[in-house]
Amino acid sequence: MKKNIVALLNSINAKKVEVQNLVEADKIDEAKTAKAELQKLQDKFDLIKDIEDPDPVEDTVPEGTVPADQPKDAIKEFANAARHLFRNAANNETTGADGGYTVPQDIQTKINKYKEAQFSLGDLVTTEEVTAPTGRRTFQTKAQHTGFQPVSEQGKIGQVARPQFEVLSYSVTKYAGYLPVTNELLEDSDANIANTLIRWLGDEDVATRNAQVIAKLKTNTETTLTGLDSIKHAINVTLGAAYAGSVVIVTNDDGLNYLDTLKDLNGQYLLKPALNPDAPLSMTLAVGARHIPVKVVPNAILPTVSNKVPFFIGDLKEAVVIFDRKKLTIMNSNVASVTGFNAFEQDMTLFRGIERLDCKVKDSGAWVYGSLTLGE
Repeated sequence: MKKNIVALLNSINAKKVEVQNLVEADKIDEAKTAKAELQKLQDKFDLIKDIEDPDPVEDTVPEGTVPADQPKDAIKEFANAARHLFRNAANNETTGADGGYTVPQDIQTKINKYKEAQFSLGDLVTTEEVTAPTGRRTFQTKAQHTGFQPVSEQGKIGQVARPQFEVLSYSVTKYAGYLPVTNELLEDSDANIANTLIRWLGDEDVATRNAQVIAKLKTNTETTLTGLDSIKHAINVTLGAAYAGSVVIVTNDDGLNYLDTLKDLNGQYLLKPALNPDAPLSMTLAVGARHIPVKVVPNAILPTVSNKVPFFIGDLKEAVVIFDRKKLTIMNSNVASVTGFNAFEQDMTLFRGIERLDCKVKDSGAWVYGSLTLGE
């Protein structure tokens, strides 16, 4: 492959990393701009490749680069990535459910995935990257101001109440897991086994954070909701004006089904699409004069227990903060040893994911934890 194509491939890969980092940093506008630049690089690569290098990309890509979105044989391309670039995965080829289904036979070897709902509660709360395993943040406590008192001419001025402060401390915990893979599976499978397991560990990361956030949101006293009026009361009175512009309703599939039955006096449904072009599936609930965003978490992640549907109503960015010491890191080794597995002795590769974080309640007054019993 000519040097200009190799350089362009490297630029494409670097731009992909840049887009991902911008998205993770919640810099959406900058990420869109970088994505447009990535598309231009891809278009340039397609044109140059067709003219200067008609050979298949997957046979000529140098060590350390990965072709982006080429209309080639996806199975072969993924296999080469797993064999030569990633060298990490899990399971074995002798047992079908553990990976053997991906070894070429007279069957389709591309890995297919059943459709399942995904949701990251970490996107609804605050995530703060930290540089030390422990630390603290200082906040001014909430207080009701009473104002100045009247003073007569030459009279003594009274002292006003001083602001008070409190400390929120964090201490990160390590969360980790590993997956083993036989080297035969890496060598013999034409399916994208490595990337499949990278995504699997990524989903484990999301599941870890979801569990932490849900546990914190359930620390508030549970409030019984009996219908729309009690939801209004939670928003208008319990939360009040302090969170008026940032309230969301978070519930599960059962909660969505309930909200989708509510109508106004004219028979119009109160649950409406948000008409946001950037989030076509977003919804709002008409609560009096306001339209409150509704976020739906799959039942598998936020289940209904004993016929009681969970509702988290409030400003979750103020409610919970995740102190993230280090985002998910993934390593692999063919010589490591863990309990039950010796990669070198057993000719295997071990694939490990680690993250370090602490999840804390930031403002217990920023949300209402409610439950609504179905059928009432």
